[in-house]
Amino acid sequence: MKTLKTLDLDKVAAAIEADAGQALPGLRESLAEARDGHGLAHTPEQIVARRRGRPAGTTQAITKEPVKLRLDADVLAALRASGDGWQTRINDMLRASLRLGGLV
Repeated sequence: MKTLKTLDLDKVAAAIEADAGQALPGLRESLAEARDGHGLAHTPEQIVARRRGRPAGTTQAITKEPVKLRLDADVLAALRASGDGWQTRINDMLRASLRLGGLV
């Protein structure tokens, strides 16, 4: 496998543009940046070196408490069907309900 530094950028750009079926503005400049180590290109070594888990500095000042909550199956199915973030939406709905009831 060739490294980025030894690739012929014109050949790579021509192959990409042939696959796309059109000229792509800025392609050669982007490939040159990747070759020089700039931009968003990552080497396999950089990918392996990444740490797993939450990125540093992303913890909230106010943490949430895990609870066990029993919900009707249809309610839970509807919430999960709404996609990622459904637990956060439950929290937001409960907060809104408390505000309406004058409890918060």
